[in-house]
Amino acid sequence: MSFGFPWGLLALGALVPLVAAYFLRRRQKPVVVSALFLWRTPSPRAEAGPRWERFTREVSLLLEALAVIAAALYLADVRLGETALSRHLVLVVDGSLSMSARGPDNVTVLELVRREAARRVETAKATRVTVLATGMTPRVLAGPEAEPSRALAALETFNALGADHDPIPTLLWAQELAGPGKHVDFFTDAPPAEGLVVPAPVRWTALGTARDNVALVSAQRKDEGGTSTVTLRVARFGVDPDSVSVRMTAQPGVGAKQGTSRAETVSFKDGETATVRVTFQDAGEVSVFIAPDSLPEDNRATLPTSSARPLAVRLAQGLGPLERGALERFVSAVPDLSREAAAEDVLLIGPRDTDARVTVGATGKPRTFVGPFFSEKGHPLLDDVQLAGVRWSAGENPPGRPLITAGEAVLVSEGEDGRVHLNIDLARSNVQRVSAWPVLLGNVVREARRSREGFARRQLSLGEPLQVVTLPGERYTLVGPEGEKPVFGAGAVSLPPPSSPGRYELERDGEVVDAAVVLTMDARESDLRGRGSVDIPARESGEDEAGAGASERMRWPLVLLLLALMGDFYVTRRVS
Repeated sequence: MSFGFPWGLLALGALVPLVAAYFLRRRQKPVVVSALFLWRTPSPRAEAGPRWERFTREVSLLLEALAVIAAALYLADVRLGETALSRHLVLVVDGSLSMSARGPDNVTVLELVRREAARRVETAKATRVTVLATGMTPRVLAGPEAEPSRALAALETFNALGADHDPIPTLLWAQELAGPGKHVDFFTDAPPAEGLVVPAPVRWTALGTARDNVALVSAQRKDEGGTSTVTLRVARFGVDPDSVSVRMTAQPGVGAKQGTSRAETVSFKDGETATVRVTFQDAGEVSVFIAPDSLPEDNRATLPTSSARPLAVRLAQGLGPLERGALERFVSAVPDLSREAAAEDVLLIGPRDTDARVTVGATGKPRTFVGPFFSEKGHPLLDDVQLAGVRWSAGENPPGRPLITAGEAVLVSEGEDGRVHLNIDLARSNVQRVSAWPVLLGNVVREARRSREGFARRQLSLGEPLQVVTLPGERYTLVGPEGEKPVFGAGAVSLPPPSSPGRYELERDGEVVDAAVVLTMDARESDLRGRGSVDIPARESGEDEAGAGASERMRWPLVLLLLALMGDFYVTRRVS
């Protein structure tokens, strides 16, 4: 049971004078009649002034009391069971990193949003609350239609650390959850951008403050042997300060006894950004700090070791001396290639009619072509491969999908299993003496690295998708700050950008295969100069559920009131 207007229960006070009237009797004047039979039912009368005595019309009193109670229930807008008054409030919170910025009182924008959201829930007397968070992928923080206490508790544990994004998809989703004619409360830290079309039912509330800020906008680490090179880019958004100190601490790596600390001073006199490059020897995890300011989250970064698993190139038996010599010269000139590695990281190159990943050679009657050559546009294996001035001698067409052709001859093909076939006779060709040869083999090596199980990149910034490679027939799980999520698909899989920074691990059947780190860096979110406070009401919003409930009161108390009055009239008429 609930009451839309509890003050209506004050009408129950009418019961007091009603009961008093039935107990209080007054002296009546004698009436002279000619015969007693004219009185159908003799009634006692007071003999000496008003006095309290037992009432004699119990049924009439009960009916009139019932009528008073029915009138009070109608005025109080009583509702029972499923018809009880329900107010559904939909709140949308900006999940961007800038919501964690601190104002002059050292209170974050997100904390101000929590306070304002609690106030609106209390003001609206909401019985059900839905809380959404904007982001690259919209999220439900509470609900749909959760209890207000649970919704506000979920908002208390929410951390806004996402990249810059468009909030409109989340607002449209919230509009559907709210229902036709109902408004949506959106909390952010900046007014709408110029030209942004905000949905009509959305009330846009910004609680931010324009501030200057210094941030790390890029951090990269490259490990080669025992040397780690850390490259940082620091940006200043505003007029202060003129310089900032960058501190870096490297944990001891394998073979090192103690860590290393460095400090660099960055000056912004020549521009709004500055680059710092520092090298460490035998370093483990490297932590980077600058002085905390309005947005402490973009003043620090942690860079784990980024040494890539070496890719080995092994040359199979059966290759001719020209092919073997040309391939060995390429392998010796490319960094990060070795001749010894784990079996799953080996790129096997062999002659035709073998199970090698890449086959080189020609069989059958050779034919020489000087053009024109036709390449499949956009294929990654053919990036920057220029065949102008090339003399290419080929044999019988290899299997697979043609990538480079000359007339009816297939010069390069790719099988369904990813195997690459180079139909070439190096003794009659000049391909190995022009730039097309190392570029083509370099593309082959690059695609072989991309096809290895694990993350394509191990250091990412906010808003960048996670690129992973999975093996067919295996079960994978992505484990990160947001919990565990299954990974569907085989081969190269692109996962949505994470909504929170941190360490993400790719597991195969519970075993960690690879790990990547998402850094808290987004130059657009670190720029706080355009933030501000504004409250823009919804352009179109029908009656809220409280108003609708008041205009649609329950009718059964009126029916009960009418029946009670009719019954009292009937009883009183019979007695009199």
